[in-house]
Amino acid sequence: MVKRDKRLEKGIESLKKEIEEHFERLDKDIIEKDEILARYHIKEIDKSLITALEHKLSLLGINDKDLGIIKKYKSRLEEYKRKLSMTNCEDSCFYFILNAPTG
Repeated sequence: MVKRDKRLEKGIESLKKEIEEHFERLDKDIIEKDEILARYHIKEIDKSLITALEHKLSLLGINDKDLGIIKKYKSRLEEYKRKLSMTNCEDSCFYFILNAPTG
């Protein structure tokens, strides 16, 4: 079990680092006004990275510190969604793609 726990801890740290990298890219995309990439990063953080982090933490045993980290990431994500006026990322992205200018 010790090897498994160490591997999980290493994976958790890797996910935290990747989430922070996506938040940095998200900041950059918002500054550059690239909404498509910004929405991609929001969706990636929300649907993939935070979910994977929650799963790994649950396998290891979630404590109050871990819950605080997850809540911090989710609140940051909600703040970015508000900046982009996103209530539901999938609907907004789908609407944007359908109404994108052609030609």
